[in-house]
Amino acid sequence: MYWEKLLSLKRYGDSEQRLRINQDETRLGFEVDFDRIVFSDSFRSLQDKTQVVPLSKTDFVHTRLTHSLEVSSVARSLGRMVGKQLLEKYPDLKEKGYQANDFGAIVAAAALAHDIGNPPFGHSGEKAIGEYFKSGNGKHFKEQLTAKEWQDIIDFEGNANGLKILTENREGVVGGLRLSYATLGAFMKYPKESLPKKPSKHIVDKKFGFFQSEKDTFKDIVAELGLSKLRTDNNLAYHRHPLAFLVEAADDICYTIIDFEDGINLGLVDEDFALEYLIKLVKNTINTKKYYALTTKKDRVSYLRALAIGTLIQEATKIFIANEEAILKGDFSHSLLDKSKYEAQINDIIKISIAKIYKSKEVIEKEIAGYHLISNLLDVFITAKNKVFYNNASNYDKLILHLLPEKYQTTKEALYDRIMQICSFVSSLSDSAAILLHNKLKGMDF
Repeated sequence: MYWEKLLSLKRYGDSEQRLRINQDETRLGFEVDFDRIVFSDSFRSLQDKTQVVPLSKTDFVHTRLTHSLEVSSVARSLGRMVGKQLLEKYPDLKEKGYQANDFGAIVAAAALAHDIGNPPFGHSGEKAIGEYFKSGNGKHFKEQLTAKEWQDIIDFEGNANGLKILTENREGVVGGLRLSYATLGAFMKYPKESLPKKPSKHIVDKKFGFFQSEKDTFKDIVAELGLSKLRTDNNLAYHRHPLAFLVEAADDICYTIIDFEDGINLGLVDEDFALEYLIKLVKNTINTKKYYALTTKKDRVSYLRALAIGTLIQEATKIFIANEEAILKGDFSHSLLDKSKYEAQINDIIKISIAKIYKSKEVIEKEIAGYHLISNLLDVFITAKNKVFYNNASNYDKLILHLLPEKYQTTKEALYDRIMQICSFVSSLSDSAAILLHNKLKGMDF
């Protein structure tokens, strides 16, 4: 892989090459990507989607929106720091107009969108969609779909749905948000299709990054960027765009440290744990006098959080630069922080978060409610879609489809496409919108 191809400014539908040296510095193409994501309705819906504690009524717990903004901020710092060192190593990139801020802009935009495809109710929402088809009322569709189409829906993946949102063609809208291919490449943490499932322990094989409906789009992106194939078989799987490692690191840093902070502020994790575990990350940078001068728990935890994030940004940058040549060759198969000298401390924090936050009674109760709700929505809308297609719809079914936003109302010919339409619609709902729609369908909102 080569940096000049990896930093492609091409957008879907371009007929001519976009050269970095010809870019308007006041409106750089990679920064346009960030703006297009910010102004999209899919991004706005993240303000009411679960990050850690579903539907929390407190004012300081993170939603997917605030999480995405924070990840983007960390990612921008990572990108700029890495970019500065890469330009010193590859002066030809500088001659062609590339700047350190370009790397920051690409990684910031990709990170901003990293959760854009997530359904309501956090990762349990993804599992709820999969369970509807695997063991619920949707299991009878299996015989009518290909193996890869079936795997797409029983392992419904927010990353793949994100790529669909960013790139999907629909009437009057060609190429989705029309982001630069560099940003799309950095967005794809798992550039492979749904089968084979986890054939190795390579980081790319952890999940999958595109649905069969976006297969041609995916091929176009990896060809333009010059991503290298992961295996020699006929299944699509590629090595990551190098900047995807930075997007992942930014996400890992934020959910590790900030979810922990939320747990402390909610009282789910004792403040003593913050001092015991975070201090191991910040012992070389902490100003103890300043720390003990802070009088509130929230201020003390915020101070430790800021130092911890700064420490891990420096660490991730160092690991990336040390392994940059291996990454370009496709010889690096781990997340950056898996190679960190702080791996043990990070794992300790994650273990506490799993036990005290992710498995707390409040989280589990609302995830269970989300399972039931998402299953019901899928059942009602998929049934109505299929009955309309086969011309045996009742008046109720026809009314149900009128509840769909206009972009989901076209009835597709293929069963897989009709199912994906409804999965995409349900995924687009915020937590509150999903509850409201469910209650309306049950006649509970009068």
